[in-house]
Amino acid sequence: MTTSLRCYDCGRTATLEDGKRCVCGEPLWFDVDAANFEWPDGDTAEGMWRYRDVLPVSSGPGVAPGGTPLHRAEGLDADVGCRLSVKVEGQNPTGSFKDRGTAVGVGYVLEAGTDWIGTVSHGNMALSTSAYAAAAGLDCAVFVPTDTPAERLELMARHEPHIFRVEGHYGQLYADTLALETDVRFVNSDTPLRVAGQKTVAYEILEAFAPDVPDAIALPVSSGGQASGVWKALRELETAGLIDDPPRLYVVQAAACDPIATAFREGRDEVTPVDGGDTIAVSIANSDPPSGTRTLAAVRDTGGAAVSVTDDETRDAMALLATTAGLSVEPSSAVALAGVRALARDGEIDADEEVVTILTGSGYKERFDTDVDARTRTIALEALADEVESVVDR
Repeated sequence: MTTSLRCYDCGRTATLEDGKRCVCGEPLWFDVDAANFEWPDGDTAEGMWRYRDVLPVSSGPGVAPGGTPLHRAEGLDADVGCRLSVKVEGQNPTGSFKDRGTAVGVGYVLEAGTDWIGTVSHGNMALSTSAYAAAAGLDCAVFVPTDTPAERLELMARHEPHIFRVEGHYGQLYADTLALETDVRFVNSDTPLRVAGQKTVAYEILEAFAPDVPDAIALPVSSGGQASGVWKALRELETAGLIDDPPRLYVVQAAACDPIATAFREGRDEVTPVDGGDTIAVSIANSDPPSGTRTLAAVRDTGGAAVSVTDDETRDAMALLATTAGLSVEPSSAVALAGVRALARDGEIDADEEVVTILTGSGYKERFDTDVDARTRTIALEALADEVESVVDR
């Protein structure tokens, strides 16, 4: 079981028991020697576990996450402005990309022989952690803000975790749980175990394109943990000699709460907190992202960018995915597609470029303000034929 960590910024090393952050203040990730890594040939391991050689654990409980579809969405090309593929992470067991990091975290806790795992989350990560803890027979503690919707709490409660609704600043809650002296292993959104699992989405994308490489990868960003994982994967695959010119990395935020995009626009080297406003992309409305500066380094290292989009642009992207690609995604996922459209419109992405957008979560477990009445009608059974013809002939 690997425990060695390294700081992406200053290069200092540590162990997982030393903490989640370097003495310089930046987050740590697992120190992986990927020099001899090759694409698995004939590997029968399920999902993301085919990349176990570059993970801190080799297996986990429950249904294996990963192996999600990478769909070439030709029907969206004209509207979006590039050759678009979408990575459909909503097909993970609990409906989001969070399962990848959770599986590694729970697997690690099992190997360590401890009984408790915990996390801080608005929804998807708490649900994922609760489900995989149940599959492993672990006790689970999840800490959520007091304004977490009841329907999300109900989904978590099905797996019988200990749910704590905490009053106070969400960012402080995140930091305080990691500082606790407790038997609970916290796998929060940018901690090393979670980032290790979440990097596998980039492994899958790059293996699907091999020996070619997409021109860009776009994804929504909140804490910066997922973006850090994608960047980590690109660095490891370069070390392995499997890619020479990594794709540009684009991260997208909601305009009402965009500390990383703000720092990028202003040419700053560090991300600082903002006063976030309300947005439909509530799951990524993180005003003080713990891996914000690491994400800023990632987009600059790959020649990408951090951008933000309005809620109206996000709604348009959700509708486009639903009516053109048959995919329902949550608003916090749709911001990525909205960002790609904006980047193409502004000339940052060319029409002939291959771009992968990571759709991080399903929209089928969310409640949206869809005008159902406008899409339905009540008809008499005896009028069936005439009603169908009236629609067909319209």
